[in-house]
Amino acid sequence: MRFRRPRLPRTTAGRRLLVQVLVAGCVLALLPATWMRLATGGRLHTTADVPRTDVAVVFGAGLRWDGEPSRYLAHRLDAAAELYRAGRIKVVLVTGDNSREEYDEPDAMRGYLTRSGVPDAQIVSDYAGFDTWDSCVRAKEIFGVDEAVLISQGFHIRRAVALCDAAGVTSYGVGVDDRHDATWYYGGVREILASGKAALDAVFRPDPTFLGPREPGVERALASAE
Repeated sequence: MRFRRPRLPRTTAGRRLLVQVLVAGCVLALLPATWMRLATGGRLHTTADVPRTDVAVVFGAGLRWDGEPSRYLAHRLDAAAELYRAGRIKVVLVTGDNSREEYDEPDAMRGYLTRSGVPDAQIVSDYAGFDTWDSCVRAKEIFGVDEAVLISQGFHIRRAVALCDAAGVTSYGVGVDDRHDATWYYGGVREILASGKAALDAVFRPDPTFLGPREPGVERALASAE
């Protein structure tokens, strides 16, 4: 079976219409990314200048073959530990995937943080943070977080801040720097595509994959920190 090459419009009006359609498509594709930049203006910080906030949220970023945090996730946790030691946060909410028994991001994150000097009592685990929107909604609705420092890589942090703001969590982002390898560039390209879903999540506010009952973990951890 032979495939015919698509024919370009022969008339000036047809070619003009084609260009207009292509330009409109490009504009629509870039709108979500533009929204994220506008929504997060002035909300990105370093570990040295982020506002003092009771809670930090660290998003999962995969595990190694041995169950330990991936390099990217370890760097996020290092930033959280640094903020805790500096007294800029009191509690760390670790949110990640534990959808199957053999894969447990939150417990791996907890173990890494305790080895980095964060007391176990000051760490709260969210085992159903299956994506960024789920983590943000659950931080607000399940754990009662109204304000938080969010920690992720630079290519992801704008989406995290925009989505948590949309979920009702006043957010300040710390974008962890990392080696600009193939994974980094892949993450940047992926964010362009993910921005579309993020915009839809912010507008339609779907329920997370799993909501469940309210959990007092953050409240208890804050009380023990007093």
